[in-house]
Amino acid sequence: MNQIARSHLIMFLFALSFLVPSLEASEGDADPIYKTCLEDCEISGCVGEMCFQHCKFSSDGKPIDGPWYLQEPLYQKWKQLDCRSDCRYHCMIAREEQRWKLGGKPIKYHGKWPFQRVYAIQEPAAVAFSAISLAIQFHGWLSFFILLNYKLPLRPDKKTYYEYTGLFHIYAILAMNFWFWSAVCHTRDVELTEKLDYSSAIALVGFSFILTILRTFDVRDEASRVMVAAPLIAFVMTHILYLNFYKLDYGLNTKVCMAMGVANLLIWGVWAGITSHPSRWKVWLFNVGGTIALLLEIYDFPPYKGFIDAHALWHVANIPLAYICWSFVRDDAVFRTSTLVNKTK
Repeated sequence: MNQIARSHLIMFLFALSFLVPSLEASEGDADPIYKTCLEDCEISGCVGEMCFQHCKFSSDGKPIDGPWYLQEPLYQKWKQLDCRSDCRYHCMIAREEQRWKLGGKPIKYHGKWPFQRVYAIQEPAAVAFSAISLAIQFHGWLSFFILLNYKLPLRPDKKTYYEYTGLFHIYAILAMNFWFWSAVCHTRDVELTEKLDYSSAIALVGFSFILTILRTFDVRDEASRVMVAAPLIAFVMTHILYLNFYKLDYGLNTKVCMAMGVANLLIWGVWAGITSHPSRWKVWLFNVGGTIALLLEIYDFPPYKGFIDAHALWHVANIPLAYICWSFVRDDAVFRTSTLVNKTK
């Protein structure tokens, strides 16, 4: 094997190592005290002095005692407040209190940090920040729509001069869809909400990558746009099908999203360095904030007081980023429109 082939093989294996999901369970899952508490709770329906009236069923949903009409109410099933989830949560909290008294640090249970619930909301801080990001995205899209249709000149056929109008409308829909399902998933993390959250995330990041290429390379021809978008859309759709029908792999989804996110930042960074766009400084500002947000996703740490962890801070970072993004889009629309109007005179 020649030197070039050997180096390519090493690079391939190195990259592959990042795509292979870890097979190790969370540390908390193997904790004997936690496991004993969970087993006892699913039989007795109690954790310490706290008992759950609806805990009349084993983890597989079969009745332990009592007739069928003692099954959990529909509204509790909808919220997944069943015996298994309550036992897991309260056993986790009880075990973490024991560990804290002994000077231990928080550990993960079933792949997640121990968060404090607020009115059955699993991660209240992330839910609140997701809702704020959703509002910012809606405000940004609405101001963009008003600017184009009521403040800037239109073509004789009543269409906008800005060549990327339709693409940013699609971006807005995908962004608002993502933040909505993010809030839902962090409210109650079950398989369905996870699939919707992960799928909407990769759809948004994938389309953002397409939009980045089209705008920075100034691709205006429809045929060229299709040639750029088609393979990326195929990849994103294949990934979504993989997550939903083969394996719901959080680690793989995070890596794919982060790879596209880094590519977005690099392409916009190069573009801002060579363009004479009057608002290029906003691109630099967004890139700095985007880099910080990516580091928060990489550097994972347990939630402070059971509420704020690295992922929650990532949600916080996305609030000003959304505002900066739409601010640049509006400036870009004004700049491109004025340029095209001047050419027609």
